[in-house]
Amino acid sequence: QLQLVESGGGLVQPGGSLRLSCVASAGFRFADSAIGWFRQAPGKAREGLSCIKKDDTTNYIDSVKGRFTISRDNAKHTVYLQMDDLKPEDTAVYYCNVAVTLGTAISPVTNNWGQGTQVTVSS
Repeated sequence: QLQLVESGGGLVQPGGSLRLSCVASAGFRFADSAIGWFRQAPGKAREGLSCIKKDDTTNYIDSVKGRFTISRDNAKHTVYLQMDDLKPEDTAVYYCNVAVTLGTAISPVTNNWGQGTQVTVSS
């Protein structure tokens, strides 16, 4: 069964940076899959932020475009999310999942969520 483990979160001041990692379990056809990053803030629905497809095509929602960068290392079964110029409204638990894009929407393909990693942006 696919397992996804997120890490790299923490407490950072506004304007700071973090790099999140998402490692997929062995045996999963990682290189053939689109992987997305999602987040859920307290009291809000989970939202898709970014997706990277098997051909390295990337998508971002407007609120993170220009600040977040998604990348992948197939040899390590890992997808990264470099987050720069962080804002308090970026505070949330961040998750990764197999993803699909439809227009500008980024949606999860599975209901298999990891524990996520907490990102807190505060002075």
